[in-house]
Amino acid sequence: MDQQTEYLSQEKYDQLMAELENLKKVERKNVAEQLEYAKSLGDLSENAEYHEARDKQADIEDRIKELQTILQSAVIIGKQKNKTGDVNVGSEVTVKKVGGSEVTYTIVGSEEANMAEGKISYQSPLGSALMNQKKDTKIMVSTPKGEIEYAIIEVK
Repeated sequence: MDQQTEYLSQEKYDQLMAELENLKKVERKNVAEQLEYAKSLGDLSENAEYHEARDKQADIEDRIKELQTILQSAVIIGKQKNKTGDVNVGSEVTVKKVGGSEVTYTIVGSEEANMAEGKISYQSPLGSALMNQKKDTKIMVSTPKGEIEYAIIEVK
């Protein structure tokens, strides 16, 4: 499996580590206890509690594997000075849509993307179009509604 680099802030990395520890130390134990209880109820073929606990166990193990993969390939990004002026992961970019108002986004990894907080993934259509661009550059972004032109006003 080709492992892709995952860009994370220190805060998000710590949050994912805490979730992983909780899943391993707390949730695994809880689901094991649920399985034991469900087994004690008898016939497993028609035991809803048992099947629900097995499904929950599978979900927990899947999430543990996912978190381990993310954390293994994580690169911590911070608020470093942008010396080149290029847009990169961690950059704060102010853009203006032609005919629209200015909006500022922070370029982040996919785990942290959150439009409500102004955080866009470097893999999103706008994020990938912004990557490696400079201030005062115009870019075209393909969207379901067609091509949209943006002007890069500032890169921090």
